[in-house]
Amino acid sequence: MDRPRWFPDELALSGQEHLDPVYAAGYDRKSGGGIENEVEVLVGLGLEPESTLVDLGAGTGALALLAAERCRRVVAVEPSGAMLAVLHERLRATPNDVEVVQAGFLSYEHTGPPADFAYSRNALHHLPDFWKAVALERIHAALRPGGLLVLRDVVYSFDVREAEETFERWFAGAAKEPAEGWTQADFEEHIREEHSTFTWLLEPILERTGFEIQSRDYRPQRTYAGYVCRAV
Repeated sequence: MDRPRWFPDELALSGQEHLDPVYAAGYDRKSGGGIENEVEVLVGLGLEPESTLVDLGAGTGALALLAAERCRRVVAVEPSGAMLAVLHERLRATPNDVEVVQAGFLSYEHTGPPADFAYSRNALHHLPDFWKAVALERIHAALRPGGLLVLRDVVYSFDVREAEETFERWFAGAAKEPAEGWTQADFEEHIREEHSTFTWLLEPILERTGFEIQSRDYRPQRTYAGYVCRAV
C-alpha cells in the first residue's frame, strides 16, 4: 500500500548504528539478553502451538527464533538490512521457520488471519509520540479482538522536574565498556536524539488506540517500562 508522502523514513529514524553490520553483529550481547524469559512470559500469557506472533523491531531475530519453537507462525519485522543479515544467517543454521519482513511499524502490512500476539522490545522509542500513536493503531488493526501486545521500552516513569536526578542514577548503573552493554555515552545519546516518552503520555496513547492496559512494570531506575495490553 502506498503511504502518504508526509510519512517519515523509518530507516532514517532507527539510527545510523542500526545500519552498521559491526554493530548488528554485537547487538544481542550489548542488549543484555533475557530473551528466554521473554518467551516464557509470552507462553504464560497464552502463546500456544496454534498462535501467530508478530515481532516488531525484531532486530537480529533472537526472540523470533525462540518463539518459533512454541507457536505456529512468527513474523519478524525489522527495517534494518544489517540486522536482518544476522537473522538470515541464523535461519540458515536452524530448522525454525520464521517469516522475515523488512519493514517498520509504519510500513508493515499484516497478511493472513489477525495475529494473536504482537511483541516489541526497545524499538517504539525510535518514533516521536505522534508516530507512536499511528504505529499503535496499526498494531491494533493487525491483532484479533482480545489479542495481546507485549511492549518493552525505555519509558520514563518520573515527573519532568525529576529528570536530571533520575538520569544521573541511570548513568551510575551503565556499563563501563561498550562490549559489556549500554554505556553512559549511549544513554546520553539516547536522551538527546531518540524519542522515549513519559509513562503518563504513552499510556493514554495506548488506551486511545484501542488497548486496555492489563499490567504495567516500571523498573526501579524509572527509565524502563513493560506493558501487557489487550486489543479491545
